[in-house]
Amino acid sequence: MGEKRNRRTFTAEEKATILRRHLQDKVAVSDLCDEYKIRSGVFYAWQRQLLENMDTVLDAKRRSRRQATRERCLERENEALKARLAIKNDVIAEISEEYVQLKKELGEL
Repeated sequence: MGEKRNRRTFTAEEKATILRRHLQDKVAVSDLCDEYKIRSGVFYAWQRQLLENMDTVLDAKRRSRRQATRERCLERENEALKARLAIKNDVIAEISEEYVQLKKELGEL
């Protein structure tokens, strides 16, 4: 039986660095694979994953803006609901106070 090989894992940053060196610096895939001791199939899988998910990266700014707008809207709605609740609590307190006063006047307390 052969020796068990430990499977190395690369972080997203490491993968990006390797892919960037090929795409920007024009380093040959075979040279990168030799340098990082990876199979070319692994490299091409990373490249395919990058290309398939490019739209997500390019749309991230718009999504984050949309999310920030939604969060602001929810914060405003939350503040409005808190204000309404405070008013209701004040009304309940006032009515309760009047109720207790009326009970005292009627001699029921």
